Amino acid sequence: MSKSENMKRASKGLIFGSDNPYAIEVKNLRKIYKGRKVIEEVKAVDGISFFINKGEIFGLLGPNGAGKTTTINILCGLLNQTEGDAFVGGYNIKKDLSKIKELIGVCPQQASVYQYLNAKENIKLFGNLHLVKKDIINERMEKFLELLGLAKASNRAAKKYSGGMLRQLNLIVALISDPPILFLDEPTVGMDARVRRTTWEFINSLKNTNKTVLLTTHYIEEAEALCDRVAIIDFGKLVALGPPKELIEKHNAKDLEGVFLKITGRRIMEGI
Repeated sequence: MSKSENMKRASKGLIFGSDNPYAIEVKNLRKIYKGRKVIEEVKAVDGISFFINKGEIFGLLGPNGAGKTTTINILCGLLNQTEGDAFVGGYNIKKDLSKIKELIGVCPQQASVYQYLNAKENIKLFGNLHLVKKDIINERMEKFLELLGLAKASNRAAKKYSGGMLRQLNLIVALISDPPILFLDEPTVGMDARVRRTTWEFINSLKNTNKTVLLTTHYIEEAEALCDRVAIIDFGKLVALGPPKELIEKHNAKDLEGVFLKITGRRIMEGI
């Protein structure tokens, strides 16, 4: 089967590994950075385990340095884990990374677009890299630009975009190949309230296309508005897991910020 045929099948969720019912499964995952001395050892991810159902928006919450981005980088193949295992689309991250890359879209914290190209040029470039047909690229591009409110600025060089606009463009680029699994690492940082709400609506609409989303965020209201379930991590460890409402009720808290404060004694926004 050609790569382009594989991409088409991946976008429809047809080449998920058949032996795993979850979109993502993490088992006792650890990432340890070792310095020259034993005392310099840093456990960025410390034995976390969780699963994400197909079609679920799953939030990974925690303060800076908690291990959120490290976890995503391992699942995307950008980092090797020290211990443990993980499966994305039913495929093992050690053995089947090439298959996993056909299934995922990644929206990183830092803008990954070309600053001297405009929005449309960036989207077309990344669409071509994913071997998406020209007419399909154009159709998706126009739809996404309109939904995210970037249509009027689509011919402007990306270097002239605000931080929020760059993140919206990043999101479109991650979605242009129509991946069934999407990693969004702090996708709304730097956005004003209006643009953030528009982006929330867009992310929430992905449920209608049965996409699986792993979302990291510092915004409590974002997690409560979008996520079916959340995992809260602190110092690399999983400290809470479940639907937002259930966690709030279980810990008799006002919101997820209150849950985190009760469990760890710290605020999620602490250290930002």
